[in-house]
Amino acid sequence: MQLWELLLLALALAMDAFAVSVSDGICMKGLNKLKTLSIPLFFGVFQGLMPLIGYFAGSTFSDVIKNWDHWIAFALLSVIGGKMIIEAVRAMKQKDSCDGAGDSFSLRTVTLQAIATSIDALAIGISFAALGVNQYTSSLFIAVVTFICCLFGVILGKKFSGFLLKKAELIGGFILVLIGVKILIEHLLEG
Repeated sequence: MQLWELLLLALALAMDAFAVSVSDGICMKGLNKLKTLSIPLFFGVFQGLMPLIGYFAGSTFSDVIKNWDHWIAFALLSVIGGKMIIEAVRAMKQKDSCDGAGDSFSLRTVTLQAIATSIDALAIGISFAALGVNQYTSSLFIAVVTFICCLFGVILGKKFSGFLLKKAELIGGFILVLIGVKILIEHLLEG
């Protein structure tokens, strides 16, 4: 996987965490500097750990799935990206509100958000195993990109309304689907 592909993948994975970070910035009360930094830190750590977990789970089965790796990557990226697109479209139809998230900051809430937004990265880790991607470098890169995006998201949320919130997940979904299509086409043309 080339650096630009990894960057697009990391950005796409970070979009749902970015959207939640913007929402946290808008809705959470009492965000000081430490709390503002802890939100992207939690998102980045979980987004970086999940591909590693997925990689090691996928490595166990890599010999079995070797001939199907491009189809698996395509399917996983398409399903994750499609889910993000559907959720973004649904969110665009709903009335803007904090939906009860206007509570004070809590580590429990941020941890649950970080886990929920990083599940898709677990599936990406399985793809990494199938494609033979360096899991440590890729996971660290994904974690750093997610941290930066989420820090930007919290700050944006604190300063502006949620106009970016719903579009970020939509864009991320399209990027994931496009990466999946690219992987499939490359492997079909090679074989």
